[in-house]
Amino acid sequence: MDDWRSYDSVAETYARIHAPRLAEPARDLVALTGVGAGQRVLDVGTGTGVAATAAAAAGGAVIGIDEAHGMLVQARAADGGLRLAAAGVIDLPFPNATFDTVLANFVIAHFTKYQTALHDILRVLRPGGRIGVTAWSDGQDDLTRAWLEMVETVVPREVLQPAMDERLPWRDRFRDRAALEETLMTAGVRQVRTEMRTYRFRYALDEYVEGLGTWATGRFVRSMLGESGWNAFLERVRVAFAERFADPLNDRRDVLFATGVKP
Repeated sequence: MDDWRSYDSVAETYARIHAPRLAEPARDLVALTGVGAGQRVLDVGTGTGVAATAAAAAGGAVIGIDEAHGMLVQARAADGGLRLAAAGVIDLPFPNATFDTVLANFVIAHFTKYQTALHDILRVLRPGGRIGVTAWSDGQDDLTRAWLEMVETVVPREVLQPAMDERLPWRDRFRDRAALEETLMTAGVRQVRTEMRTYRFRYALDEYVEGLGTWATGRFVRSMLGESGWNAFLERVRVAFAERFADPLNDRRDVLFATGVKP
């Protein structure tokens, strides 16, 4: 893999396994943010386009941006009508007050400088426009603990942890409802509302194990082991999970939603 931090090389797997399940929280984000007919919508970190697709279905005129070209290819394959562009969230390539709504679906924890990212998001949002954000809010469960136990048999924790801290620097901060509210209000967002919802995703066991390779931990381990080592490791994970869990697997995930208004 060229760069384990990128989603490019796992985009097809992500689109096939995770995107259909993430469509439900994406639709909820669009509804909570109040996207309606004719609104100009920017979806930052659009990935495979699940939130952009949901916003378009609600009548929005949507542009989705992402730094990962492979994810944009999958987004276009899923919905050829989406307007997509390769761009990062810093120095957004749009004039001030371009959009009525900005969506940030499961991306805020990835921003290296989230304060700068939010500043630019609000720059391109018109006064009175709305922002909608989601973040994973669950802690470790039996599935994630079992995965990390397997990971630590091939990559020591002292090697893995700094890499995860670099790739997802704010994952712990934005699991917390109060921290997300404070962050948005400090950035200048007003009328901030937050809500927690729980989702249950059902996977065939082999499908779930394959999908682990799209996680940051999976991408890093794959880069450390190489393809042959990764394939052998993933087979050991399949065997261990088959011994420990029923097939299909039920993955319970908590999602934190936040919405607000630019004054």
